[in-house]
Amino acid sequence: MSTLSDLVHAQGLSTDQDVEWLHRLAGDGQLLADLAFADIVIWVPTADDTFIAVAHTRPGGAATLFYRDIVGDRVRPQWRTQVKDAFTQGRIVDSASPDWFEETPTRVRAVPIVRELASGERPARIVGVLTRHTNLGEARTPSRQQITFNDCADDLFGMVATADFPDLNAPTAPRRGAPRASDGLIRLDVDGMTTFASPNALSAFNRLGFEDELEGEPLLEVATAILPNKREFDESLPIVMAGRAPWRADIEARGVTVSLRTIPLRDHGTRIGAIVLCRDVSEIRHQEQELITKDATIREIHHRVKNNLQTVASLLRIQARRTHSEEARDALTQAMRRVSAIAVVHDTLSEGLAQNVEFDEVFVRVLKLVAEVAAAPNTRARTRSSGRFGTLPSEYATPLALALTELVTNAVEHGLAGTEGDVEIVADRNDERLEVRVRDSGSGLPEGQVGRGLGTQIVRTLIQGELSGTIDWHTIMGSGTEVTIEIPLRYIDRDAV
Repeated sequence: MSTLSDLVHAQGLSTDQDVEWLHRLAGDGQLLADLAFADIVIWVPTADDTFIAVAHTRPGGAATLFYRDIVGDRVRPQWRTQVKDAFTQGRIVDSASPDWFEETPTRVRAVPIVRELASGERPARIVGVLTRHTNLGEARTPSRQQITFNDCADDLFGMVATADFPDLNAPTAPRRGAPRASDGLIRLDVDGMTTFASPNALSAFNRLGFEDELEGEPLLEVATAILPNKREFDESLPIVMAGRAPWRADIEARGVTVSLRTIPLRDHGTRIGAIVLCRDVSEIRHQEQELITKDATIREIHHRVKNNLQTVASLLRIQARRTHSEEARDALTQAMRRVSAIAVVHDTLSEGLAQNVEFDEVFVRVLKLVAEVAAAPNTRARTRSSGRFGTLPSEYATPLALALTELVTNAVEHGLAGTEGDVEIVADRNDERLEVRVRDSGSGLPEGQVGRGLGTQIVRTLIQGELSGTIDWHTIMGSGTEVTIEIPLRYIDRDAV
């Protein structure tokens, strides 16, 4: 399925500003569909003098006409003249008589989508057409709520045709928890007086502590009476409650949180009232607070683990300096280096909210640590890295950091023992796997044999056992040893990284 941007750009008749405007309008497609109790389709012109559907939204409280998605389809012949007239004449065009769509009577309204120019001058640019397709097959006596919803939809359609909607001053907030028409709708007049409140909206305010009827009450005064004394509140709340700005705010009282979104209504630029959408998001806010607390706890744990590991590394370093056995000193130094490499990963995890790390940053710190610790007095190693490891989850980062620590250490201590040379680490990553090559310019493995020491056993266990990867040692004729690690990434959760 092509995206809105792909479909619009493919026609070659729209600018980036047009696409952004259409995206904002499509983002409120569900609101328009729910208010109009009808399918909403957005059309853009094509080079061959027709129109193509780039967005489609079905109503949540009425039967849809289009059981199959029509995005990407050309406009049907019975709608083409109506859509073209709306586009060329810049006015709303209603169908003269009921239109039949797959044996279902419908009523179609075509609304020109007008984009406000950067300078705010008018008339502005027409970038497409919005059509409302109302199913007349389920005709029934409309309720007061349905009549009010339809009136709100008509006001918004009029604003679409005069470049007043969508509003560029409205912030783009996360969709999670955003209030919808079905959650609760309040209609305000130009003075901020409530002229209609849906049952769900009234229930939300009742849970906040307001016990009377909302209709006939100034919404701002209602909010003022609800808010607890001596408690901080959102500074934008008064403007939102008065219906004067297209902003969002939360109101909290009695342990209940209600999210509000205001859409000022305008008639050719003159404010005539507002729609206030409201939704009880107490449970969502509670979950978000739990996540924040959990994230802070996890970061604190990583910080403490890092501190403890650094303490262990310091004790090992002190013990290594005090021992008189060269073999014991070497073993303690290697243990200190391994503990320090793990501490680097926990230090990185303690700095962010996600349990993923930018491994390139981790590896830079690990490489410095290895180069400082592993280099002997008569050994001079030049280390360099290329390529990119990318973001890895912590369960990958810790064993990989430890494995690379061992490989680079072996390259410095054994491959370049007593000489001067280079150690190069090359990372190559795609969607399916991560390949890392560690090569040195030393003498190479004796007769091509793989070492059998503790470091080699650790690397095999980490790469093959914990990362389900493969590892290969081989001697490059006349230019040292190269170790190739390949780790599959298909088990990584793509959404988490």
